[in-house]
Amino acid sequence: MSEIKLYDAPEFTAKFMPSEELDAILKADRSKFFIVRVEEMYRHVDSPVPPSRSTIYSCLYLTEGEASMKIGSELYTIHSQELLIVPAGQVFSFRENDVNKGYLCGFHSDFLVGKWLKNNLLKEFDFLQIWGNPLIKPDEQSAQFIESLYGRLLIDYSQNGLQNPGILQSYLLALLCEVNRVYQAISPPDPIAAVTLTNRFRELVFSLFRTKQRVSEYAALLNITPNHLNKTVRVVSGKSPTKWIDEAILLEAKVLLCQTGLSINEVATQVGLDDPSYFTRLFKKLEGQTPTEFRRMIEKS
Repeated sequence: MSEIKLYDAPEFTAKFMPSEELDAILKADRSKFFIVRVEEMYRHVDSPVPPSRSTIYSCLYLTEGEASMKIGSELYTIHSQELLIVPAGQVFSFRENDVNKGYLCGFHSDFLVGKWLKNNLLKEFDFLQIWGNPLIKPDEQSAQFIESLYGRLLIDYSQNGLQNPGILQSYLLALLCEVNRVYQAISPPDPIAAVTLTNRFRELVFSLFRTKQRVSEYAALLNITPNHLNKTVRVVSGKSPTKWIDEAILLEAKVLLCQTGLSINEVATQVGLDDPSYFTRLFKKLEGQTPTEFRRMIEKS
């Protein structure tokens, strides 16, 4: 099986925004944690970043302008005092953005494990999960608190790097808690059982779509009927289980088409589809172009 490249922070910046100036701003151990001003990082992006995955969680906050990014299968655009969250392992891509200002913070899950922090801390923040809503719009007061915490993180990181990880961990946890308070306030009040079931389904799809592509298979794993799974997922997410499965296949295929030299038939096999013709039809239905056309577009970018 051809493994999709999972970039850590040094590999990602070296490939998509190589710059000695940027290397001087970011510390050597940026694979664990980093924070940088958006305007100091993204001006080094001179070409579109194709569908990719990273080992870190990324939290983008703007103070001026706007930025667009495709996260999973959806395109999101944020403006001043808004955030975009990219969970570790999630597929994302973006083109060169217009001039904007703000902060980009990235951290590995291991960075939130320490003297005062527990191993499963990340599970308490829905917005850091693959199935979470990555777009967060704080109210005015919360935005001020969030911006202040980003600024404090940047000052300490710029001056000391990771020499005092406890301080950075404390401010990062405060930032995540502040974002979580906003996230919970804007989340729809769905019944807890339905949301839990839907989130569990999406987690299963994320890890099993290559071998399980029928709704009935996921229903069996969740000990419910396919009809109940269909109804619940549609109500909570606005999409059918089949749509979630198809989009997982598409995202994986797009990353393989970008990162590898596999043939279209081989890509189809990698994502669990033995019929290349069906794979091409599915890809065009969801993406609006064939796998070959998509690869040519990426190569020209």
